Amino acid sequence: MIALRGVTKTVQSGSSPLTILHPLTLDVPQGQSLAIIGPSGSGKSTLLGLIAGLDSPTAGNILLDGVDITALDEDALARLRGEKIGFVFQFFHLVPSLTAIENIQIPMEIAGRADAATRAQALLDEVGLHDRGHHYPSQLSGGEQQRVAIARALANDPPLILADEPTGNLDSTNGRHILDLLLQVKEARRVTLVMVTHDPSIAAIADARLVLRDGRQVSEDVAPGAVLAR
Repeated sequence: MIALRGVTKTVQSGSSPLTILHPLTLDVPQGQSLAIIGPSGSGKSTLLGLIAGLDSPTAGNILLDGVDITALDEDALARLRGEKIGFVFQFFHLVPSLTAIENIQIPMEIAGRADAATRAQALLDEVGLHDRGHHYPSQLSGGEQQRVAIARALANDPPLILADEPTGNLDSTNGRHILDLLLQVKEARRVTLVMVTHDPSIAAIADARLVLRDGRQVSEDVAPGAVLAR
């Protein structure tokens, strides 16, 4: 599902170049969960942004579902993200003036789906919020807001879910519930799940773990039966 080939990211810092991500090559098969782990400043979020096509690598190629996204223009990247990627963020990023069900409908309305309202309710049911659709984000707990965000991420049936610290703004109990929900979604839908985290206990539940430090891969850890090809 994801293939990185010699991917690097360098930016200008004052008068000197600063390498945020050193050459990285890996493959993440369809249906696998990968945790990207490391301390702040290790390059985790940079790597996630590159995979999402929100940033461009300085060198190397990134393929999503067989498509080289480094060769796409902005319009093509936007279409690919709408079709193939669902995003889950630490701070939920729900539209405060829209209800839960309206937030979930946004990606489907952009895609022109006629069944947006019906499907949004089905997704609310899937994440355990059947009766909360007409509540605004301010009327929902943090855990409930993240469930809405997960439902929104699933709106267009993407084969890839990217989650940036999905439990980072939640207490341990709600965080565990969100983690369990993401894993249930991954198993039920056979989606590929990539999570950024600094928490080893969260990373431990993934099929594979990629550890970064100072923009370099320092280790990889693969669970039995999982594959992280190099």
